[in-house]
Amino acid sequence: MSEDPKIPDDVWEQFTRDTERDIRASAPKEPSARAREVTERLRQQEARGELPEGWRTGPAWQEKKSRRGVWGVLAVAVAVVAAVVAVKPSLIPGDPFGSGGTSESAASPLPEETTAPTAPPSAVSADIPTLDDPFAGSPAKQWADGEAGIVVPKAKAVGAQSAVKVEQTLKLTRKLLVESNLNPATLRGEQPTAALALLDPKQGDVLDRLKTGLRKPDKDHDPLSMFSRFNPAEVRLVGDVVKIRGRMTFTEGKHASVAVHADYTFVYPVVRTDGTTEVTRTIVRRVLDVELPDPAKYQVTPGRLSVLRYDESAGNTTCDVYDGFLHPQFSSSTEPTDPAPSGPTTDPYDRSEDIGRVKDCGTVSRV
Repeated sequence: MSEDPKIPDDVWEQFTRDTERDIRASAPKEPSARAREVTERLRQQEARGELPEGWRTGPAWQEKKSRRGVWGVLAVAVAVVAAVVAVKPSLIPGDPFGSGGTSESAASPLPEETTAPTAPPSAVSADIPTLDDPFAGSPAKQWADGEAGIVVPKAKAVGAQSAVKVEQTLKLTRKLLVESNLNPATLRGEQPTAALALLDPKQGDVLDRLKTGLRKPDKDHDPLSMFSRFNPAEVRLVGDVVKIRGRMTFTEGKHASVAVHADYTFVYPVVRTDGTTEVTRTIVRRVLDVELPDPAKYQVTPGRLSVLRYDESAGNTTCDVYDGFLHPQFSSSTEPTDPAPSGPTTDPYDRSEDIGRVKDCGTVSRV
């Protein structure tokens, strides 16, 4: 609960002085002997009918003065409130001045995602993204910034696996997500050397497929299945913030290991490199299952992750292009002759659906 607004000391002192002055001015005063003599003479004249009808002495005047004193105090109080509001108009609930601004709650970060969502994010404003506000009109505006969005759960022992082993696996998984989806060099389309170094070279099928995709991408060897990469000749990121939302969980694995499940959505604001300022966003959701087997029982490399599953779904990127890069689409460059997508319309911000449910190339309901 927020604290009551505080009145500045100088305003309060002025209020106190004015109040005391008005009280003194409105307080009854003992009449002087001269005043008593005049009052008695006027009373006698009124009794003889020598004064105009409707003329009243002291009590009526005293009553009127008292009412003026009350309104004077209230006027000072209103002035104090007006001064406070002038300094901080946000103390008034709502938007009484028609500023049209959004409330603080609308822009405040969402709490950490701890369970699987059951529905897509609610609709937000129709604001258009700009260079100054690249997440305008997007649910991701309330998501975490960059690495802060990849929260590692508190490690604890599971089955035969110690808390130390759990923590090691969680940290390696987090590092893999960061190097694959946030590292500036990776995003610029460079070799994701740091990410590849986290994978077990003895798990040859996975590593060979990724390396082949990076060297000579095609439909069966697509590096985008693990890495977020943009062609620097086409687009660049707007600013240095990528919005993230997701969660990470762990269990005891089948191979004397800790198994980690990661499910995260990354939102990338981009602009073309041709000098135009139109901003759009590409949204990439990744599901990753990894484990850290016991090298004493299995032929694995100590400290390297074995990948059980890596899957992705990208929104607002050209379909059926396998050159190893994401290709964001801009509304101003959409041609009426472009082929119509064959798949359904989906919400790329919806984290409640299974990522593998829809594979056909479709359209997105929002970016």
